Order: sequence, then structure tokens, then C-alpha cells
Amino acid sequence: MIKKKVAISLNNLTPELLALFKQKYPHGYQNYVFKVEKPSGDFFYAVTLDTEDASYLVKVLVKIDTKIKDEDDEKDFFGGLVDDTTIGTDEDEFPEDISDEEPADDIPDE
Repeated sequence: MIKKKVAISLNNLTPELLALFKQKYPHGYQNYVFKVEKPSGDFFYAVTLDTEDASYLVKVLVKIDTKIKDEDDEKDFFGGLVDDTTIGTDEDEFPEDISDEEPADDIPDE
């Protein structure tokens, strides 16, 4: 027996198909979405749902992130902007009781 192929919107699923959909994708369908292109050049996003007698392409809404670049990507480890060359403040000073010329013999080898 050949299964019928049906494209249907998520909003138009019957209660039985909706229950099967929730069973197949209990943690969401975001990792299973794919783009379907129509011959006209239009497209939609869908996930699959199979029953004994039909294979469904369930049309789902997909929100596309249209931001150019997230500002967080431009921050360094300390939360400043990458092009910010200042570290610390003017009040920060190196402790005077530590000398640069002290021997490093006290440091154990690893």
C-alpha cells in the first residue's frame, strides 16, 4: 500500500495527529525543521510526521534571527569591548613591596 503524502499546517492538525505530533517531538521540533521549496520559488518550513496510511509535512512557523551581529560577540573575557585597550583604572598600582628583581628560586618546578 502506498502512503498518501500530505502537507498540512500545525494549526490544522486533528486532535489525533496533534497527539502523535507531541509524542514524536516531546522536547520540541527545532532540531528537525527543514526548508521546503515550492516550484513557484516560495518556501515553507516543515517537519515530518508519519502514520500508517500517510506521510505528513507539517508546516511550522520559524522565527529567523535577523540581527547583524550580537554585541556579546564583540566583548572580551572581562566584559569590555574588544577594541577597548584600557584595563583597570588610574588608581590601580603595582604593590611597592614587591620587586621585579627578586630571584624566582622559591618557585617549585612542576
